[in-house]
Amino acid sequence: MKKIIIDIEDENKRIDQYMTTLLKEYSRNLVQTWITDGKIKVNDSNVKSNYRLKEDDEVSYIIVEEDLTVQPIEMNLDVVYEDDDIMVVNKPKALIVHPSATTINQPTLVHGLLAHTDKLSDLNGELRPGIVHRLDKDTSGLLIVAKTNAAHEVLVDALKAREITREYMALAHHPFNHKDAIIDAPIGRDVNNRQRMSVTHVNSKEAKTKVTLVENIGDYSLLKCQLESGRTHQIRVHLSYIKHPIVGDNTYSYKNTLDTDGQMLHAYHLEFKHPITKELMSFTQDVPEVFNDTVETIRREA
Repeated sequence: MKKIIIDIEDENKRIDQYMTTLLKEYSRNLVQTWITDGKIKVNDSNVKSNYRLKEDDEVSYIIVEEDLTVQPIEMNLDVVYEDDDIMVVNKPKALIVHPSATTINQPTLVHGLLAHTDKLSDLNGELRPGIVHRLDKDTSGLLIVAKTNAAHEVLVDALKAREITREYMALAHHPFNHKDAIIDAPIGRDVNNRQRMSVTHVNSKEAKTKVTLVENIGDYSLLKCQLESGRTHQIRVHLSYIKHPIVGDNTYSYKNTLDTDGQMLHAYHLEFKHPITKELMSFTQDVPEVFNDTVETIRREA
């Protein structure tokens, strides 16, 4: 067990923030879990993550490395395309793409991929084999998976060069009064809530989303959104920023948004050059049933 005596300069810092800075190799979520589990104590007592440190507090902690090996789990994956180098998968809602240290035992797309094939790139480490880009847990749709390191490297470079077309269908609140628009607004962590992203100029990165109106339906709009960059929660944050939050989004939409078990956002179109053969690959996937049913319900009531 290691112990630290708090100096005056660290007084009033939250224990979870302080320990996340100290233990840089671990996520804040994991540090908060350790605090809850009593692996991190203050003055030999359990505290909450928001505990404010005082001068001369004694922080004691013990970190036991856990087995983070990801085991295969049989899933009925919707594999849209597969060859020796890549896969294109249609991810359902409610499925996390890859595990983290705090969700290692929760089934994810990676668990299913490992059961499907023993050939996945390892450039992203043991927790994210084959994963080139991600979709949020409650976003459905098309995802590229790399089976070889050579393919993975080319695809990552293509993403950085914006040579992969990624288009989404979104059902948003309120009529959209433009045929199309580009949202150009930087995205970074929300300073008031580290679990959220926000449009901000503080520690942010450039973010652009092209939005095209498909149809206005009553007090809602059906939109196509094309990523010109790939920031965390980008489309959800951008649409919320322009006062058109996505229906069913429990993080960025209204408290009284429709209950659709997650946001109405679907990655419906992918287009890219095959990383090895250089053939142009194009895939389109219809929105899931819950998305279609929600649109039809709104249309009947409009």
